Amino acid sequence: MNLAKVSANGQITVPLEVRRALGLKPGDKVLFMRNKEGQITIDNASARAVYRAQTAFEGAAERMGIVSEEDVQTLVDEIRYGK
Repeated sequence: MNLAKVSANGQITVPLEVRRALGLKPGDKVLFMRNKEGQITIDNASARAVYRAQTAFEGAAERMGIVSEEDVQTLVDEIRYGK
């Protein structure tokens, strides 16, 4: 268990063990979420955003017929240069 004290400004220092577990680095944002039982959990907002994006785009490459790095580069070139 880790304990943190809230300052007069509402700030806390996230304990080192928790920062490591969440992969937090200076400048990262944290996400506070309330679960169904009313408990508050904390997560690395950056990692969560990446996971949500990965989930949202799951299967998109296959639907677009992208199967290789060459296909990806061709798509990038089309978007970037209008080719």
